[in-house]
Amino acid sequence: MVDRQGAGELTGKPATPPPAARPRLRIATRESRLALWQAHWVQARLRDLYPDADVDLVGMTTQGDRILDRPLAEIGGKGLFIKELEVALLEGRAELAVHSLKDVPMEMPVGFALGPVLKREDPRDAFVSHQHAGIDELPQGAVVGTSSLRRALQLRERRPDLEIVSLRGNVDTRLARLDAGDYAAIILAAAGLKRLGLAGRIRAILPPSVLLPAPGQGAVAIEIRDGDEATRALLAVLEDEPTLLAVTAERAAARGLGGSCRSPMAAYAAFEPGGELRLDALVADATGHARRAGASAGVTTPQDAYSLGERVAAELRPYLAGH
Repeated sequence: MVDRQGAGELTGKPATPPPAARPRLRIATRESRLALWQAHWVQARLRDLYPDADVDLVGMTTQGDRILDRPLAEIGGKGLFIKELEVALLEGRAELAVHSLKDVPMEMPVGFALGPVLKREDPRDAFVSHQHAGIDELPQGAVVGTSSLRRALQLRERRPDLEIVSLRGNVDTRLARLDAGDYAAIILAAAGLKRLGLAGRIRAILPPSVLLPAPGQGAVAIEIRDGDEATRALLAVLEDEPTLLAVTAERAAARGLGGSCRSPMAAYAAFEPGGELRLDALVADATGHARRAGASAGVTTPQDAYSLGERVAAELRPYLAGH
């Protein structure tokens, strides 16, 4: 009887394991300049971590990029920015998709899962204008461009005299509309401007006390196929824990409030000097006015963060229409 514990015992030579498969990580991404910046950033990180891997981009234009003449709420919401990328995942044309986290729906579709959340850029909104230094310096009745119901609600609360006009498109398109004189000012995410080297266009950074950001704003997230543990394991090293905890609280609050681009809502969490996580959230009440609530808690796990988000959502839920 032959002992087959190893081929080396049969041949007298050390056993040679089969060569490991070369890792392949194809990244699905939108083709806007900001989306490509984010995808190239993730690609560079992965190539540094796994120099023997094939890490390539799969670019595509989504329905959210193509339809620019109507508000997102009318054409299906922010999920339109990721549907084509998800098809690429399902069909095996990509192993991961890179998104701005604020564009990712609060409930992931069946078959998909969130992978790591990377270190956050500036989560605040930016005031961009040629003639004016800030919101309070705008003249009576000035036209301000934004596609966000969240921003529009808060701007009207602060300056009810302003004319808020829908403005969609990528960062360069929106800036071009401002430069053409269509608006006195526009509001953009500070993170996108900074990532594209356009920080010089920012006239003022708007603190959360003035304009509370969208849940997940400034954070980049990776989506994978649900159950693809091999890819999840390769990507885990990209996770930034403080960012993960903050955005988990924000997204939990949004989920608890039925958050979508069809209703104005905001949520922002940050660690305070004492170490607790502070979460503030905002919704429009039944009369269309903004309502805020906030709380702080010691948070060390995503479940802690989720509980904080649920707590703040519970404070605001009575203000929503139908409650």
